[in-house]
Amino acid sequence: MNDLTPRRRQTFQFILSYLERHGFPPSVREVAAHLGITTKGAHDHLQALERQGYIGRGSRRSRAITITRRDAEEPEIVEIPVLGTVVAGQPLLAEENLDGTYPLARSGIGSGEYFALRVRGDSMLDAGINDGDLAVIRRQPTATDGDIVVAMIDDAVTLKWFYKESRRVRLQAANPAYPPIYATTDLRILGKLARLVRDYR
Repeated sequence: MNDLTPRRRQTFQFILSYLERHGFPPSVREVAAHLGITTKGAHDHLQALERQGYIGRGSRRSRAITITRRDAEEPEIVEIPVLGTVVAGQPLLAEENLDGTYPLARSGIGSGEYFALRVRGDSMLDAGINDGDLAVIRRQPTATDGDIVVAMIDDAVTLKWFYKESRRVRLQAANPAYPPIYATTDLRILGKLARLVRDYR
């Protein structure tokens, strides 16, 4: 796939991994959601892949993508463990038991160790994070200002923007209806948001 731009390679690998996972191709809306772009942008990438012979779209129906470049390399698929629920609101007790796995192409997340949590609540709505989204988290113990992190406070987890103040940490919601959460020594960073997975029904 050396003739593809990184973005088109990511698009093609998402199509391959989606087909492997579901048995049918993604919709244009799902491609757009995966890439974090508009549906028009997704159309443009799909048209480019079609011109370059990687996919076919004989019909303009939503799920009419077929793979036509059989010599294209298969993506490395990583099984991300899903550990339960993270609350985008006030912290609640985390469900730390493994709740299955979610397959993602390695090219879409990069190196490192990852886990996933299902988002519950609407406190990060203005950051584009909705109730029911799957938050894919890169495991790391530190964060910088403006990162969206999963933090543990007194055995509970929450998803918030991270800001370090002089003597405390502020976990800021992306919804004015929710006040910030302040923490000092009882805070532990579990990881940083790497990407979101959203299912359209």
